Amino acid sequence: MKLTIEKLTEWGACKEGKDWFISQDETDEIEVVKKLIYVRIDWANWLVVRLMTHSQQVQYAIFAAEQVLDIFEKEYPDDKRPRKAIKAAKAYLRNPTEKNKNAAARAADAAYAAARAAARAAYAAARAADAAYAAADAADAAYAAYAAARAADAAYAAAYAAARAEMKKRIINYGIKLLNHKEK
Repeated sequence: MKLTIEKLTEWGACKEGKDWFISQDETDEIEVVKKLIYVRIDWANWLVVRLMTHSQQVQYAIFAAEQVLDIFEKEYPDDKRPRKAIKAAKAYLRNPTEKNKNAAARAADAAYAAARAAARAAYAAARAADAAYAAADAADAAYAAYAAARAADAAYAAAYAAARAEMKKRIINYGIKLLNHKEK
């Protein structure tokens, strides 16, 4: 299908995104998504979701959640809310009744609450680490340890960013697969 500036405007695309679209030659929806993966991955995700049917959006959300479920469960092995949300979403896909829709929504809310709690805990841990680094900065020997730890943090952050970008690409490529299936 052909992507147009009118569609982007209707969907509420930002000015920067519309300007980018106008500046390039591609109008095939899927090809535009593929280009965006390397230009602005967040825009690729934004667009792929708008090109999907509701059922595809649910499948896409399930796939994305499954990609990070093990990370969450390693950190919070007793918190089953995200797994229950995925199970409820799959039940809704198999049988899209109002009951299953409501159950999936409740499970999603619980999973979102779990994710927020995890994010707050991670933020608090990072602030505590920053405080420890600041305290360590008091002595020259401690400063050397602090600098080494910061270098290790930077390496970890770079590896994390690369892994995160690869995961985003994998998820968006799954979305493209769903879109290609719709066209056949």
